[in-house]
Amino acid sequence: MIPNDPVMLLSFVNLKLRDNYSCLALLCEDLEISEQDLTEKLAKIDYYYNKEHNQFI
Repeated sequence: MIPNDPVMLLSFVNLKLRDNYSCLALLCEDLEISEQDLTEKLAKIDYYYNKEHNQFI
């Protein structure tokens, strides 16, 4: 359901966070994905979750 390509994943996750979720934990819970796995995948392309902005930057 979620993209495997890290850049596409970044776009997908930030869109979902902006439009549907107030925090990363809720998104991960709803999509039944590991928050740690997601953050590690995006860290590989130097993007990290920012709670204040509720997005990966």
